[in-house]
Amino acid sequence: MTEVQDQQPKTVAESNWRPYALDRYAQELVLAQRDFKDVLNESHKMRMAVGYGLERFWGEHIRLQRESREKAIYWKAVWDKLAEILKETGCSIELPTETVGPNDTAKIRQISGLIWNLDIDQQRVALMVLTQFCDALVWWTQRYKQKKPG
Repeated sequence: MTEVQDQQPKTVAESNWRPYALDRYAQELVLAQRDFKDVLNESHKMRMAVGYGLERFWGEHIRLQRESREKAIYWKAVWDKLAEILKETGCSIELPTETVGPNDTAKIRQISGLIWNLDIDQQRVALMVLTQFCDALVWWTQRYKQKKPG
């Protein structure tokens, strides 16, 4: 192979992609949040939010910073793990993971712009992975959610 060919982005099929790792990552995230009141209900909301796009999914953790610190942390942890998963594949999809406060309009604008400007194929791959990841989060939530006394 020539040097130029070696630098070409890999397809998902050629990458280090391990689909079953999503399940393990999802289990870890659910277990980390299971002792916080009502946080795991967010797994179902995450799965529904995927249909609205990456930028809206990312922005939800900012909205939640005003309402519930624990829920915001869960959403951000899922986003950060998605970015890590995509980076591990070697497919050159890089999602921004900087921490942003709810009052930092300039930073929100900057980061959402980065997400909006991802290549359409990268957006599609990221959404497909996020969909499967959220499905796994919901599955583990249903297994590990604490029952309320009553």
